[in-house]
Amino acid sequence: MKRVVSLAILCAALAFVATAHAQPPRQDVIWARSTAGAPIVLDGILDEPEWALAESKTLNFGTDLGIPGSGYKFEGGFAPTDPTRAEVRFLTRNNILYMGVTLPDKSIGGSKNFNRFDGLLMALKDHLSGGRPAGPVEHFYVWWDNDPVATDPQPAGRQPAFAGGPFAQNPSYSGPPRSPAQIAAWDAVTKVHGIANQDAGGPDTSWVVEMKFDLSATGYDITQPNGDIVEFNLSIYDNDNYWPIVPINLASNRVWWQGPWGNSMGYNEVRIMCKPSVTVNSGPLPYTGPELIVPNGQLFASPNIDGLLSDAVWAHAATFDIRYGDDVLRNSYPGILKWRSGQYQPPVNGGLAAVLDPADCTVKYFFRDDSLFIGFDVRDAAVQSYPLVDRMDGFVVGIYDRVARESFDATLQPHRLTFDVSPTGGARTGDFLTTLVNNGGARVRLQLKAGTTLDTLGSNIDTGYTAELVIDLTKIGYPAGRGDGVVFFNVNHYDGDSFVPFTDSYGTRTWWAAEYDNTCCPAWSYMDPFTNVLLDAPQPGPSSHGYVLLGATPNPFRSATTVRFRLPSAARVQLDVFDPQGRPVHSVDLGVQPAGERSAPIAGFRGAAGVYLYRLRMTDPASGAVRAALNGRALVIR
Repeated sequence: MKRVVSLAILCAALAFVATAHAQPPRQDVIWARSTAGAPIVLDGILDEPEWALAESKTLNFGTDLGIPGSGYKFEGGFAPTDPTRAEVRFLTRNNILYMGVTLPDKSIGGSKNFNRFDGLLMALKDHLSGGRPAGPVEHFYVWWDNDPVATDPQPAGRQPAFAGGPFAQNPSYSGPPRSPAQIAAWDAVTKVHGIANQDAGGPDTSWVVEMKFDLSATGYDITQPNGDIVEFNLSIYDNDNYWPIVPINLASNRVWWQGPWGNSMGYNEVRIMCKPSVTVNSGPLPYTGPELIVPNGQLFASPNIDGLLSDAVWAHAATFDIRYGDDVLRNSYPGILKWRSGQYQPPVNGGLAAVLDPADCTVKYFFRDDSLFIGFDVRDAAVQSYPLVDRMDGFVVGIYDRVARESFDATLQPHRLTFDVSPTGGARTGDFLTTLVNNGGARVRLQLKAGTTLDTLGSNIDTGYTAELVIDLTKIGYPAGRGDGVVFFNVNHYDGDSFVPFTDSYGTRTWWAAEYDNTCCPAWSYMDPFTNVLLDAPQPGPSSHGYVLLGATPNPFRSATTVRFRLPSAARVQLDVFDPQGRPVHSVDLGVQPAGERSAPIAGFRGAAGVYLYRLRMTDPASGAVRAALNGRALVIR
């Protein structure tokens, strides 16, 4: 009888099951499946069977099209009577990206006046130039006649023009014909169901675009075994009731997916995932994880925010480095972050002096409870406090609200958190950080390192400074518990060095992920409750085809331990615990975990002393097929 009671108590004690935070799907990602060799004919019909097997994205005016950068607006202040409704699909063949867009529309056409047209404004980021950040290559396909002598209305039945970017005809329609090279790089055919530029004969029904991009023209290679990520954004212009003008129903509007512009960078971008092995015949699409995992600092005491980075959690927190002029470091950033990160040296005192002491820092990060913690360890031989932004020593952190929206673009509201070295060697706040600090939503502290003094003469050799920033996420739209755990942020390091003569002075800024709070592209980051900041790294244990069990730490334990493991690729992970008699007493679904070292916490354990078996079961996120099962043992002591 006692044994039965003991088992009941043990099972109850093990009912500490942590709530599994499933990672939300990426809203800035779409897969372009390979046609597996099947050809696509540009005729504006989308009748190839492969189109029906392509992943699609629906874009509707006035709705959330995907955080953080999608939005919509009135172009001219007229509300739509026939709101934009579009479906976008992508396919690949060799190194060609195909796009199919279906747009129901009762009034189709364009004019010589800007924003009074239907069309597609796109950008592919340029991977040929080698510059960082990689700039946009505009692709503007639109019913717009930008010839100064053009007249309205446009001819009935006209096709859209290739109106912007290096592969376009300029001016639209009346310029020199596009060259064979331009056509090979970018081409399209549109099928109008109705008559473009003519509404008098009755309403149109839709227009369909079939378009191709030769990705070699912008430096991508999706044919390599691991494929490539195409950086893309799309705006859809929709003008109604212009042919002829019906004043009470005239409407000109725009909707976009992640980024609104073609010749400059804003908000975010679509990551088009391309890989030769992902075809129309290959089954479920691969899981696409976050670009950055923010670990949980719950196993450590919350740090004292004094600017020193001396608390234990900082010694083990996740990190990335930012260094001016270090292309090797920048190219090591994950995913598209290597293309979005960059640097800039503004003119100082009328010129650009040689950068003798390049910016160099380590950024540390973790979350705890409802707060995001960011630490800054700056190595700088010339620390100064300067009133001009271009010459300050400090940081601008961009972070997106999770509820508030911009009134003019309907995108998530970005916030700019600025601080620099004050004249007394502390932290001087600016922009939205001042507001957050004043309302209790943030704390920031800065400390000069030993041997560092503030001057603008360069006469002393300094060592640098450290800083701590903690953001209460509930003050920027997150619910208690952090909601879905997604956070968008970027870091820009400012470094100003002053010398005698003054013409040797300079300022630089070097950024990770995005230059500012409203520019492309913040990292899609996930605050993972199951990935902990850990004290020790145990030696690898059992493994299976790259799936490695790293053990439980601590082991033995009394009430809490953490099981660590390594994944070669993303997998859904389940942790099961068995009592000393081999009976299952605990199970938790950890959700889809990205590749790399991961952890599963066990806290509040009150089971009897003894040896417990735990098992990690890894399955394919799409198909559910078992990839690996790893077993370990942990000893509970009392």
